[in-house]
Amino acid sequence: MNWTDILTASFIIQILASGVRLSTPLILAALGEIFAERSGVMNLGIEGIMLLGSFIGFSVAILTGNLWAGVGASILLGALMGLLFAFMSVTLNANQIIIGLSLLIFCTGAAVYFYRLQFSFSLLPPSIDIFETLSIPLLSQIPILGPIFFDHTIFTYMMFLAIPISTFVLYRTPFGLRIKAVGEYPQAADTVGVNVAFIRYSCVIIGGILAALGGAYFSLAEIGIYADTLIGGRGFIALALVVFGRWNPVWALAGGLVFGIVDALQTRLQFLLSEVPSNFLIMMPYVLTILILLIGRNKQAPSAINIPFIRE
Repeated sequence: MNWTDILTASFIIQILASGVRLSTPLILAALGEIFAERSGVMNLGIEGIMLLGSFIGFSVAILTGNLWAGVGASILLGALMGLLFAFMSVTLNANQIIIGLSLLIFCTGAAVYFYRLQFSFSLLPPSIDIFETLSIPLLSQIPILGPIFFDHTIFTYMMFLAIPISTFVLYRTPFGLRIKAVGEYPQAADTVGVNVAFIRYSCVIIGGILAALGGAYFSLAEIGIYADTLIGGRGFIALALVVFGRWNPVWALAGGLVFGIVDALQTRLQFLLSEVPSNFLIMMPYVLTILILLIGRNKQAPSAINIPFIRE
C-alpha cells in the first residue's frame, strides 16, 4: 500500500467531513450531560435514552411518514426520561449512580421489546428515507472548509448552533449562574432564594432531550434503520467527553470532533488496510476514549455532583 495514494487532499477532506458528521450525536449528548452535571446531577442512563430516542424517532417517522414527527417524538421521549430521572434523583434523593444504571437497563430493554413488538411481522428490517444533506449556499463552496462544515444534515447544524447557545446560557445568563451555584454549593444557593429542585429538574430534562436527539440522529439522519446495537457505547463516550471538556461546551466540541475524526478514519482504513485485523481498527476510537479520561482525570467536577440536596 502506498500512503501517498491515501493521504491526498480529497481523502483528508472526506475524513474530516465524516468526522464532523459522526461527532454530532456525541456532542449533542455531551452538551445535555454538561447541563445536568453542572447542576449536580450525573445521569449514567444517557446511553439508554439515546437508544430509546433512536427507536421512538424511527418508529414515529414510519407510522406518520414524517421525519420531523420522529424528531418531535424523540424530544418528548427525552424530556419524559429526564423528568423521570429527576424525580427519582432530585425529589426522592435516590442514589444517582444506581438510578442512572437502572434507567439505562430500562430504556435499552424497552427499545428492544417494543421494536420486536411493532416490527416482528417484517421479513426485512424496515427502513426510512433519512434527512437530506443541506448544503449552505456560498459557504459550502468555500474550498476545504465548505465540504467539512457546511454540507451536512439539519442535526449537525443544530449541534453547531447548540454550542454557542449553551456557552452563552451557562456563562452569561442568570440561569447559568444559578446552575453553577446549585452544582457547587446548593445550600448557599437555597439560602439566597434559588430553587435548587427547579434548576436540577430543568438541567436534567435538557440533558434527556439532547441525548434523545443524539440517538434519533442515527435512525433519522445517518442510516435510516433501527438496530439494538445502533448506539454502540456512544452514550458512555459522551460522558467521557464531559470530563475531557471540563464541563465546558467548547472543549466538549473539540473532544467530540477528535473522536469523530478517529472513528471516520478507522472506518476508511478497514477498506484500505486489508492486512490489518478489522477489530484492531474498530477499537481505535475506544482507546482514544480511555486516553481522554486519563487526560481529564485531574479536572475538578462540580462539588455537589452525586450529592442529594436535603433542605434544612
